[in-house]
Amino acid sequence: MYSSSAGNSMLRRNFLRPGIIQASYKTQKEGIACNTKVPRNVNMEKLRSAYLFPEISMREVQHIEKYPDAKLISLGIGDTTEPIPDIIASSMANYARSLSTAEGYSGYGAEQGNKALRKAIAETFYRDVRVKETEVFVSDGSQCDITRLQLLLGSNVSIAVQDPSFPAYVDSSVIIGQAGDFEDKTGMYGKIQYMKCLPKTNFFPDLATASRSDIIFFCSPNNPTGHAATRQQLEQLVKFAKENGSIIIFDSAYAAYISDDSPRSIFEIPGAREVAIEVSSFSKFAGFTGIRLGWTVVPEELSFSNGFPVINDFNRIVCTCFNGASNIAQAGGLACLSTEGFASVHSIIKCYKENAKILRDTFSSHGLKVYGGENAPYLWVHFPGSKSWDIFTEILEKTHIITVPGSGFGPEGEEFMRISAFGHRESIIEAARRLGNLYP
Repeated sequence: MYSSSAGNSMLRRNFLRPGIIQASYKTQKEGIACNTKVPRNVNMEKLRSAYLFPEISMREVQHIEKYPDAKLISLGIGDTTEPIPDIIASSMANYARSLSTAEGYSGYGAEQGNKALRKAIAETFYRDVRVKETEVFVSDGSQCDITRLQLLLGSNVSIAVQDPSFPAYVDSSVIIGQAGDFEDKTGMYGKIQYMKCLPKTNFFPDLATASRSDIIFFCSPNNPTGHAATRQQLEQLVKFAKENGSIIIFDSAYAAYISDDSPRSIFEIPGAREVAIEVSSFSKFAGFTGIRLGWTVVPEELSFSNGFPVINDFNRIVCTCFNGASNIAQAGGLACLSTEGFASVHSIIKCYKENAKILRDTFSSHGLKVYGGENAPYLWVHFPGSKSWDIFTEILEKTHIITVPGSGFGPEGEEFMRISAFGHRESIIEAARRLGNLYP
């Protein structure tokens, strides 16, 4: 079980992240001397409070200080918990040890990634959809790639996001200057199109009423709802993008959790190579949240309105802004995609999905409507008529369990809570017991 004393140092580090410093700015600014004439980036001023997950970490710290003897369980921030399989950890350790020898030392690698790893990613995940190894760009994680893609696209494009959706899509759009001003009345940024993805529409937007946007961020399986888009839904999305001349940025970070016939890649859909970019990650697939390794696929057929290949500009962004993923992390990535490594990783994914079932059954048995948890490590639980931050506080105060309020993922997340299934089995069972007592 997660112990408050064991987690204090980690949580204090989280508390000191930039988002938390920003959140406390108003209380400190009276005592700060202005010693430069450099204006603050106006786009940073448009961000709403702190980034969601550091805000959760801050509240975690405050709760531990209030209840120092509580045994806190985190079902909140989606951080993996199971040890990395030995075959994968050993490959990284061996690579690191080899750096101490003249024969094994290596410095900079290719900015686009180790050729063998690019080939392994293409053959493992995209064998049947014609993705070439030269279209795969290895990175230090999909969230970093989202920001690089924003830099590639610039501030003059229009953006659409699922609502609810992963907050990095919106926040990176604000920082780059695409979002416009925040509107308190709607809880939205004026220049972003929020595409409602609700239970009554099977978590897919009504494209018949959607306006054209240059860029469509789309995550499947979705974070936070856990919904994996069906083939028919993705066919509609690709058709919509082609008709409107849009680019889809498709986030498939949780594709390994899909257990039905839902597409694992946007490139399974005919025509997607002309309108889509895909970002993905080893983080939730292989427990690399702290190791940092991901990839982006940019098809050769994808072009800007003037016919210039998008892949050429993305390559320039990567070469200018990035020195390549860690060679040690890439050695681990290769081990993940070996026969033994791949099987080991999937056994851990199976464990997390069993955790999700335990939690899903707990909420369902107490009369709450639960979505997700079948093709993703997240549950999306409905608390009708409630404010999600109020539910967050109630669960934390009465059960010492961290969750994530749905409103942090967009206006349509209100009344919902995201519950993570990442955790050791004994903690998940204990969390289910506490939640069962809270909602008898």
